[in-house]
Amino acid sequence: MNEAISFWGLLVGVALFLLGIRFMEESLQVLSGRKFKLFLKKQTSNKIKAIGGGAIVTGVLQSSSVVSLLVLTFVGAGIIRMQNALAIILGANLGTTLDSWIVALIGFKLNIENLALPLAGMAGLGFAVFGPQTKAFNLCRFLFGFSLLFVGLGYMKNGMATFVNGIAIEQFANLPLIATFGIGFIITTLIQSSSATIAITLSALYSGILSLPAAMAIVLGSEVGTTIKLFVASIKGTADKKRVAVGNFIFNVFNSGLILLFLLPLQQFITDVINIRDNLIALVLFQTLVNVIGILLFYPFLNVFGRYLEKRFTASDEETVYIHKKSPAQPIEALIAMEKENLHFLYSVMDFSWSCLSEENKEIAKMNLRKDFSEKALMDKYSYIKFLYGELHSYYIQVQKNVLEKDDIEKLDRIISSVRNSMYAAKSIKDAVPDLEQLRNSSNDVKYHFYIQAKNEINGFLYRFYGLLSDTAVQSVEDLVTLYKDVIRGYTDSLKQLYRESIAGSVNEAEITTMLNCNREIFTAFKSFVFAVKDFLFSKDESRYFDEMPGFIR
Repeated sequence: MNEAISFWGLLVGVALFLLGIRFMEESLQVLSGRKFKLFLKKQTSNKIKAIGGGAIVTGVLQSSSVVSLLVLTFVGAGIIRMQNALAIILGANLGTTLDSWIVALIGFKLNIENLALPLAGMAGLGFAVFGPQTKAFNLCRFLFGFSLLFVGLGYMKNGMATFVNGIAIEQFANLPLIATFGIGFIITTLIQSSSATIAITLSALYSGILSLPAAMAIVLGSEVGTTIKLFVASIKGTADKKRVAVGNFIFNVFNSGLILLFLLPLQQFITDVINIRDNLIALVLFQTLVNVIGILLFYPFLNVFGRYLEKRFTASDEETVYIHKKSPAQPIEALIAMEKENLHFLYSVMDFSWSCLSEENKEIAKMNLRKDFSEKALMDKYSYIKFLYGELHSYYIQVQKNVLEKDDIEKLDRIISSVRNSMYAAKSIKDAVPDLEQLRNSSNDVKYHFYIQAKNEINGFLYRFYGLLSDTAVQSVEDLVTLYKDVIRGYTDSLKQLYRESIAGSVNEAEITTMLNCNREIFTAFKSFVFAVKDFLFSKDESRYFDEMPGFIR
């Protein structure tokens, strides 16, 4: 019975510890997100500054995952080189040890309840008093998360103490180091927090369950385990994401494996040479030294390693389908490639639009989209669409320098106009998603009915729109004008319906605003789609009548 209680107490402690880390991470991102991004951006002029910047930002944010995502953003935007990104990752690994120092120096030296419970109580009240968008709210969330670290640690300590009373400690003391290394790896892989693994290990060390060498082996296992989340997340990600994730994985596997071979001499260096007699401090110092050694080992080879990763993981998963294969210096071939990429871009935006509704794209087999695109999450699809838009725009500028014929110039301008309107459509659909979700989950029948109606409108439009694109040989400007007039009529009718509902009192002011905004975004997307296909299918002369038609979004 006591063993069961100790297990659940330990589990509660881990859960509270993880929740505390999340609260701290989320609040600090809101409180200082831009400042940290600017600081990290400035620390990329050389590799030494990059290591220091990664360590400082991670030490404050207490999340190497957040820092890794920032690094991915900077690398993808071309702001920093891969070598400096890897340097930031090395620094981030060192920065994660701050939590361990706090736990070792405070968590086991003071009465945890006397510190954590008053702080948790006062910070918890802040959730009820302050608004979610205020700095005070996020400060309270940070303090509440900080207190949860120690409340969770208290449960871990008590669970370990109860556990010790019912077991034979020597069975753990005799485990080989490779086994405890595996334990550290498995625990961290499962809970995805090396800080929580270290806290559990410190509790076990404090209670006498583990010897210092065994605890050190667990720390090494956690160093490898913490890389798995980013590694798995990068499998279907961009090439830059794969490079950073694999680089981090290789850093930690090689470094941890090497130190495991020399663990006992390093332990003797800490306890005998440096004369650290407190096992808790010795363990945290060991974790810090592991990351310092990793920096010293890999720093001289960052340039070589960065180039290797760039060759090993090419940007094929980020590339365009057609234009990257053709030189912009060959205008005829380049125009053909741009036209094909334009259609691919339109289809990608349509697939994204269906994904926004959580609807199946029944035409996906005919669209010849990239397989990795169709498997992406919603916002990853939008990120790829933005990337593709940027690539098409850059390619357009290069081709423009080489196009001399008047007809080719006109065609090039129509293509980029089509791409631009497609991007507008994607942006409008994306902006409508939060309102659609709110309407979908509403208990108000009027709002829910509007959601169903909007969903059907989008579905019907997309299939009709696909019909215009799928057989360009039989389409005419009149077909597109008819579609455009239907969109105008649909927008006008939806406005009348919404105002009738408002006058009838079925929805309040805030609700009608949400519905009007959602309606505007949807029909703005329709209008952008129509203009995109007009530029794609028809010449300037053919679509002149269309251009003279009045707009309708007001």
